Order: sequence, then C-alpha cells, then structure tokens
Amino acid sequence: MDHNNNKLVSVLLLFSSFLLMRTSGATNNYNVVNFGAKPDGRTDSTKAFLSAWKAACRSAASVTVTVPRGSFLLKPVEFRGPCRSRITFQISGTIVAPSDYRGLGNSGYWILFVKVNRITINGGKLDARGASFWACRNSGKNCPAGARSMTFNWANNIVVSGLTSINSQVTHLVINSCNNVIVRKVKLVAPDQSPNTDGLHIQASTGVTVTDSTFQTGDDCIAIGPGTRNLYMSKLNCGPGHGISIGSLGRDANEAGVQNITLINSVFSGSDNGVRIKTWARQSTGFVRNVLFQNLVMKNVQNPIIVDQNYCPTHQGCPKQGSGVKISQVVYRNIQGTSRTQQALTFDCSRSNPCQAIRLHDIKLTFNGRSASSTCKNIKGVKAGVVLPQDYKSKLIFEPTWSVVGWRHGAGGCTAVEIVFSRRRTRVHGGERLSSSPCLVLASMEERLGKERKREGDEENVRGVEMEGS
Repeated sequence: MDHNNNKLVSVLLLFSSFLLMRTSGATNNYNVVNFGAKPDGRTDSTKAFLSAWKAACRSAASVTVTVPRGSFLLKPVEFRGPCRSRITFQISGTIVAPSDYRGLGNSGYWILFVKVNRITINGGKLDARGASFWACRNSGKNCPAGARSMTFNWANNIVVSGLTSINSQVTHLVINSCNNVIVRKVKLVAPDQSPNTDGLHIQASTGVTVTDSTFQTGDDCIAIGPGTRNLYMSKLNCGPGHGISIGSLGRDANEAGVQNITLINSVFSGSDNGVRIKTWARQSTGFVRNVLFQNLVMKNVQNPIIVDQNYCPTHQGCPKQGSGVKISQVVYRNIQGTSRTQQALTFDCSRSNPCQAIRLHDIKLTFNGRSASSTCKNIKGVKAGVVLPQDYKSKLIFEPTWSVVGWRHGAGGCTAVEIVFSRRRTRVHGGERLSSSPCLVLASMEERLGKERKREGDEENVRGVEMEGS
C-alpha cells in the first residue's frame, strides 16, 4: 500500500511541475493577439501592442512579446522604458502602417523605442506603405516630414536580427544615442527613386555592429552621423542606393566627431556611391578619423570612392568657407571592380583643413574595360606602398596610381606623386608637398558634384529633424 501511495505522490509532483512550467512559460510570453490585436491588416492593433508591452515591461523575468503570423495594423507607437528585464519581440507576421500616409502624422516616427535596455527584435516584416508619401513629396505639395519606420533612442544592448523593412516613408532603421547594438541579417528595401529612404542611420552611438545584411534604397544604404564611434560593418550588400556615407557632417558649428569606423568584405551593386565621406562647406568642430575600408567590390558604381567636403546644396549658409571637419587616418585597401563613370576616385577635400594621412592600397577600378580616372584636391600626407600587379594592361591600378586624364592645379595644392609606368608593374612614390604641384582633376568634376549636391539637397531637411521621445 505504501508503495502505491509513493507512486501516486510521485505522479502528482511530476504533474504539478509540468503545470508550473507551462504556467511560467505562459507568464513569460505575451502574445499580442491575447491583448486584442487582430491579424487582419485592417483593425487598429496599436492599443493591444502597447498593453502587451506594458505587461512585459513590468515583468521581473526575461519575457517575449509574440507577434504571430498575419498582418497587424499599427499607428505611431512608442515603447518606453526603462523596463525591469530583457524583452524580446518575436515577430512572425507583418506589421503594416496605415494605407494613408497621413495616418503617421507629423510625429517623425512609426515604431519608437525610448530608454529601453536589453531589447531584441527577432524576424518579421515592417511595411510602412510609403508610396503615397513619396508621391506627395515628388509633387511638391505641403507634406509631413515623414516617419522613420523603427527608431531606437537612448537605448543600450540592442539586437535587431532577421528583420525585413520595406517601403519606409523616410529612413528604415535609426540608432540614436545608443550603446552596444547588433544589427544582423536585416533587409531594408525601398525603390531606388524613393526620396530620403536611407536604410540605416546611426548617430551619437558607440559600439554598433552591422553584419550579413542587404540594403536596397533610394538614399544611403547606411548613413553615419555625428558622434558615432566604434562602428563595425561586414558582409553587406548595398545597391541600389547612395552607398555607405560618413555624413553629412559639419552642419552645426559645434558637432561631435566620428571615429573608429570599419567596413570590410562588402559589395556595392549599381549604387550612386560606394564609400563616401561628405561634409558641409562651413566651419565646424567635427572630425573623421581612424577609418578602414577594406575588401570591397564595386559593380557599376557611379562614384566608388569619394570625399566631398564642399557640400552646400542650396548654396546658403556656406559663405565661401572651407569645411571645418578634419578628416585624417583613412585607409582604403583592396577595393576592386567597375565604375559607372570614368572618374572612379574623387578627393575634394577642404581647402582650410586638407585631408591628412589618407592611405590607398591595392585599389583596382576600371571604366568600360579601360582605365578609370581620379581627382585630388587638398590632400596632405598621402602614403603609398608598391604595387606589383600581374600585367593589368589597360586597367587602372591605384596605390595610389593616378590615371592622367587632365592636369589642373587645385586650391591648396596636392601631395606630389611620382608615377612610374612599365608594362609589368606600376610603382608609385609619395613625394613632398609642393604648393604648385599638379592635381589630377577632370574638368567635369565640379559640375558633376554640383548636380549631386543639388539632387540631395532635400536630404538634410529630413535628417535635421530632432529625434523624438526625450
């Protein structure tokens, strides 16, 4: 009899443990449908999402907010912390914005996380339905500023993994004033002519890693703003779009600098730019230093390598000033591929603050199967090693090996460069700086850059909006 009682007690204890585990699991998983969300793409689920968030934010244990399969309509929503523990948004469905662009109003954001630590976004799709907003912008009508699809403000220890964002009104994903961020396996997509649809915008943030991701946008694939430090990017696909840009910087007189930026093992396909550094032509305390661009492939890219320090699209607020942003210690290594224009490399540096310590190694870019060309204005301390290619024939080899298309002396001069050509090798030596040294500049450079600056003029009006949620 005792044996049977002991057996019964064991069974009851096992069953109780099972129930306890299920109860605990249910407590730590908040499904938005249980809070009233409807997966029909028409019913406003904003309140249900907020209710699930508030319950998760109060939890002392790590929790998951689940967005199951289906389509969930969400209006502008703010998920605010601090919360008590780690929260994971597990998204299996699609979150859609109102079909009328005015449904996102003038808030500047769609999905906003503020002062949240230890937050993970896993999977899912965001569809901001931006086409009607772009049509408004292109028509010249009075339109809202536009909403960023997902924004993190003053947040730490963030992971965004496996997320797809399409048709954002403006920027897809914003990291602002954050620390320790991982963005991996994301896909950010908008038509190539959609205005200001940057893929990822990072500013005033430290310790951001971006890997294994695809950016196909109407603006910068990644825009790196003031105050960004310790940014590591690898295995990215960019294009169409405006490339990966540091800047624009120097819009404000007192501005934090950008430093310790790495981009490696990435491909640019059909983009307007490859790697770009862009600064306003006005006085600023900003700077760019310690940057590495390495192991990059350019496929039919309009400006594979470009530094533009004379950005002033409206020709206002730049009273013939050189850029105050100081650019130094930038390394370009093993960048190969094809340019869509004959001019594959452009350094249009500040006449008042020339670029310093720019290094180029193993840069091999061609245009229509023949030598591309390059321009150089206001560069100091360019250092180069020796290139020993295996008979690249008519291909252009930068190390920096300049393709001599036309000579013209730029303001401030350039570093003297001795170029030695032979059938089997190209050897380049950096010479001393001479005030009358020639710069390799195509006559069309200023005209081409002028058109690009004018085309991007509206971009800064969007980026200049203060980040919300303070």
